[in-house]
Amino acid sequence: MILKRCSGLPLAIVTIGGFLADQPTKTAGEWRKLNEHISVDLEMNPKFEAIKTVLMKSYDGLPYYLKSCFLYFSIFPEDRNVRRRRLVYRWIAEGYSLDSSVADRYFMELVERSMILPTRDTVCSTQGIDSCQLHDLIREISIAKSVEENLVFRLEEGCRPNTQGAVRHLAISSNWEGDKCEFESTVEVSYIRSLTVFGKWKPFYMTEKMRFLRVLDLEGTEGLEDHHIKHIGKLLHLRYLSLRRCHTVRHLPKSVGNLSQLETLDIKYTEVQKLPKSINKLTKLHYLHSRIGVKLSRGVRKLKTLHTLRSVDLGRGNAAVVQEIKALTSLRKLGVRGMNRENGLELCSAISSSLSHLEYLSVRSDDVDLFDCFFGMSSPPENLQCLELLGRVSKLPGWIKGLENLVKLKVAGEELSWDGATMQALGNLPNLSVLAWLMSPLDGESITFPSGLFRSLLVLELGYMTGSVNFEHTSMPKLEVLKLYGSSTGYSGLEYLPSIKEVLLVGNKQKEGIAEQLACNQNRPILKVELGS
Repeated sequence: MILKRCSGLPLAIVTIGGFLADQPTKTAGEWRKLNEHISVDLEMNPKFEAIKTVLMKSYDGLPYYLKSCFLYFSIFPEDRNVRRRRLVYRWIAEGYSLDSSVADRYFMELVERSMILPTRDTVCSTQGIDSCQLHDLIREISIAKSVEENLVFRLEEGCRPNTQGAVRHLAISSNWEGDKCEFESTVEVSYIRSLTVFGKWKPFYMTEKMRFLRVLDLEGTEGLEDHHIKHIGKLLHLRYLSLRRCHTVRHLPKSVGNLSQLETLDIKYTEVQKLPKSINKLTKLHYLHSRIGVKLSRGVRKLKTLHTLRSVDLGRGNAAVVQEIKALTSLRKLGVRGMNRENGLELCSAISSSLSHLEYLSVRSDDVDLFDCFFGMSSPPENLQCLELLGRVSKLPGWIKGLENLVKLKVAGEELSWDGATMQALGNLPNLSVLAWLMSPLDGESITFPSGLFRSLLVLELGYMTGSVNFEHTSMPKLEVLKLYGSSTGYSGLEYLPSIKEVLLVGNKQKEGIAEQLACNQNRPILKVELGS
């Protein structure tokens, strides 16, 4: 009966199915009663009203802690791909969740209930689902309910002044062209808790009246200059600050040190090359995402709650920076570049002795063999889930084979060759699900992935292969995504990959041969071709 009301439309079937799956066991009579309450209006417009009613019922069936998370999506523009991390950190700042593990669970619950559409922002993601979108009809529900509850006000072309009182979240659309006078007469900003700007920046968007602001998200905002954020330190309740992809921001103001409640600072893809000393006052800072090669100031060791620090320039021979990092014993994610023989050994010692909780480690070196740095590491973090080695790597350190919790490995650079020891070490890692191998084998050697290894691998990225790449029968039994680019002389055995769903071919002229092999694969995987990367 319920299925019939879905009018055969997949969206309605999937959505109501996700809702019903989480309901307690019911009798036939209770199911009939639930069916009756879906709505008597279904018969009026079965192709549209039925869907909206079903979706609204799915929303009504959400537990209270998911409703706010779901309505939060109405902040973002139509068809916008929203990063999972962006949502999680914002939810934490809003008080929807106490920590990232709980917020991640909320995200997956919304996926499982079919309220959000999972996507993958990058091929080599340890999470598999690292971004999402809303279907148009579900977004209508999100917008309607957020307006009804006076949760989100969207300042956009043609909108009317907000007359419903204090609004909690303000989103400024890229198509809004109003001036300061219109801005002040349209929305009352005194009580907003989050400000999100899409499109071009206007100086009057941020005012001292926003005294309760917790989230300031200016990701991708055009025209934002250093002087526009000079007085940002007056927003004393700010917990989340993102200047990500604001390419004209070059310096953080000293006043940022006044943000004593700040938990997340994202300055990735900006031009900020050095952090101000005042940042050492941010004792509640958990997540710091910076541009590649940002320089730390002395005193960073005071940030005892820091969980994420990316991507720091160690500096030539600057062991003092490593000592600052060594004191950050709560670190879960660390990204560094500029390793050399001096600071490299210091860093390895720090990791072994103090950074035992690391789950993510990314290191880059331009002038030293990383093997020389890591060879002497006595005890790598046993909880390490993601490892990136970028630069010269003549050999993998022996302790890699003991990383039983490793989920993702990325090796990019030069010199490292696939030999039997390397194949066995990586192929027997029990939880390795993502492998990005962007190294050119020596002398154009061929690579063969034998049966029985890489039993948990889901994603494989191979680049700069000059010899042939071969997959033996039943090798990589769970592999779903394969990305190939470079100038390999050929690939064979693709028809043997039992779980393959998608092959991405970038800058390679082997399309016809690969297509023929995939045509013989029982899964009929999709072949995507890109010109280059």
